[in-house]
Amino acid sequence: MIKRDLSKKAPLGEALVERGMITLEQRAAALQQHQQSGRRLGETLVEMGFITEEDIGRVLADQTGNPFVQLRKGLIDPHIVQIIPRDKAERYEVLPLFKVRDTLTVAISDPHRVNVLDVIRKLTDCEIQPVVALREDLLRMLAESYENTAATIEDLVSDLEGDDLELISGELPGGFEDIAEMAGESPIVNLVNQVILRAIKEHASDSHSEPERQFFRGRVRIDGVRYEVMHQRIEMHAPAISRLKIMANLDIAERRLPQDGRIQVVAQGRTVDLRFSSMPSVTGEKVVLRVLDKESGLLSLDQLGFAPETLSAFRTLLHSPHGLVLVTGPTGCGKTTTLYGGISELNSLEKNIVTIEDPVEYQFEIVNQNQVRDEIGLSFAKILKHTLRQDPDIVMVGEIRDAETAKIAVQAALTGHLVLSTMHTNDAPSSITRLIEMGIEPYLLASSLIGVVGQRLARTTCTSCSTLYHPSQAELDALGVPKRKNLQLRRGKGCAECFDSGYRGRLGIYELLNVDPAFQALLLHEPGTVRLREHHLKSGTSTLRSEAIQRVLEGKTTLEEVTRSVFVD
Repeated sequence: MIKRDLSKKAPLGEALVERGMITLEQRAAALQQHQQSGRRLGETLVEMGFITEEDIGRVLADQTGNPFVQLRKGLIDPHIVQIIPRDKAERYEVLPLFKVRDTLTVAISDPHRVNVLDVIRKLTDCEIQPVVALREDLLRMLAESYENTAATIEDLVSDLEGDDLELISGELPGGFEDIAEMAGESPIVNLVNQVILRAIKEHASDSHSEPERQFFRGRVRIDGVRYEVMHQRIEMHAPAISRLKIMANLDIAERRLPQDGRIQVVAQGRTVDLRFSSMPSVTGEKVVLRVLDKESGLLSLDQLGFAPETLSAFRTLLHSPHGLVLVTGPTGCGKTTTLYGGISELNSLEKNIVTIEDPVEYQFEIVNQNQVRDEIGLSFAKILKHTLRQDPDIVMVGEIRDAETAKIAVQAALTGHLVLSTMHTNDAPSSITRLIEMGIEPYLLASSLIGVVGQRLARTTCTSCSTLYHPSQAELDALGVPKRKNLQLRRGKGCAECFDSGYRGRLGIYELLNVDPAFQALLLHEPGTVRLREHHLKSGTSTLRSEAIQRVLEGKTTLEEVTRSVFVD
C-alpha cells in the first residue's frame, strides 16, 4: 500500500486506515452504515466499536497540525472565558482556554471548521490558536465554565454538610475543642474547617493557600498534581491565615518571617496531623498544610505496587539479620512510605526497632521513634551514634544526607544491625556512587550493603472513566514492544472523580539491585555508575523502565504518565 503524505488532509476513513487504526474491512462496513444512516463517518466508527472518539480527535489534530488536549479545569482561565459570549460559544461549540498577549487559545472538536475560527477571530479581535478536544468533554466544560465557578463559603459548607472537625490541643481543658460547633456565626472559622475537611476527603497530600492582588486561591495536591478547589476575595485571606496560626499555636502578629507548626484534628472519626508552613510573599503569606493521614498514608508492602518477584526479593532483604538497605529516588516518590511498609511488616515485641526521622510523619506502636532537631544540635548522625548504644535490632534512618551519617550507618550495618535508609538519587546504581563520593570505601560498601531499591510514583488510570484504545505505532515504538494485532491499552477520559485528569491514585514503580558476590567484586574493582548500571541490566532483573512499561501494558497507567514521572536515562 502506498503511504500518503499525512501532512495533507485525507478523508477521515483513509487517514485512519493509513495509520493502522482501522482495517479496510472496518472502513468499508462503516461507510456502508454511514450511507444508510446519514450520520458522520467518525460517529459511525465509534458506534460500531472500531475506534474511540479520542482516536478521531487525535487524527484530526494531526491532520491540521494542532495540539490535542484533554480538557480539565486547570487548563481554563476563568477570567478569560467571558471573552466569548455564552450563546455564541454554545452555538459554535468552542471554549476559550487562555490568552497570551494577543493570541487566544480556543478548544474546538472539529478544527476543519475554518469559518467558525474566522468568526471567533473577528468577535474577539485576537489571533486564534485552536486546540482539538473531544466534543463530549467540550460541551461538559462549556456548561461548567460559564457558571460562577468561584466557590463561596456557603458552597464549601454545603458540599461537606454533615462532616465535623475537632481540633486536638493539649493546652485546652478536656483535650478537645469542637470547632465545628464554634463555627456558628464565624465565616472564617467555617471556611478554614471546610478547607481542611476538603483536603482530607480528597486524600490530598498538601493544601495550599496562595494570595494574589485581588483574590486568593486554594489548591490541593492529589496524586502529585495540584488542582484549584477554591477562589475567594483577598479580604478573607489574612483572617483565615490567622485562624490557622491560632490552631497551630503560632504568633499571629508575625507576618514577616516564615513559621512552622503542627495542627492535630479529628475528622471523620480519625486523627489527622497537619504540618503548617507559612512563607511571606509580595502579596501576602502563602501557607501550605501537609496532610499526614495515618489511615490513608500507611500502606502494607502488598499495597505499594511491587511486582511479585521484586516484592519477594525485597522481603528477603528486610529479613536479613544485618546489612544496609537503601531506598532511592527523587523527592516525593514515596521512599518513606516504602520504608514504613517494611517497618510495619518487621514490627514485633521480639525486635527493638529505632527510627530517626525529620519529621516523624506517622507513629507506630512499640517502635522507638526519634525526631531530628538541628537547632539544638540533634542531627541524624548524633542520634544514630547514640541509638547504637540502645541495643537496636533494626535502625531506620530517614535520610542519609552527609558523610558522617553515611559512615555511622555503614559501621552499624557491619556490626550486626539491619539499617534501612533513603537517598536522593536517580536510580539504584547511582546511590552506590554517591556513597563512595561521600567518602565510604568501596570495600566497606561491598561488606555492608545488601540491596538498593530504586523507585518512582506513577498515577494510576481512573477506574471510573477509563476506556480501552488501540495504541498507535509511535506509542508502541516508545514502549519498545512489537506491534500486536489485538493489543489494547487503557487511559482515562476525565471525570468528576479524578478532577478531569483521567488519573486517580498512584502506584510505585520499583527496581531492586541485589548485592550478590559478582556485584561485590565489581564494587571493589570498578565502582563507577556506568559499569554498575551495565551489570544491573545484564543481571536480568527488572529496571524502572521495564517495570513502568509492564504497568502500561497491564492497563494500570499510561505511556504519558510513565514518560513524565518514571523514565530515566
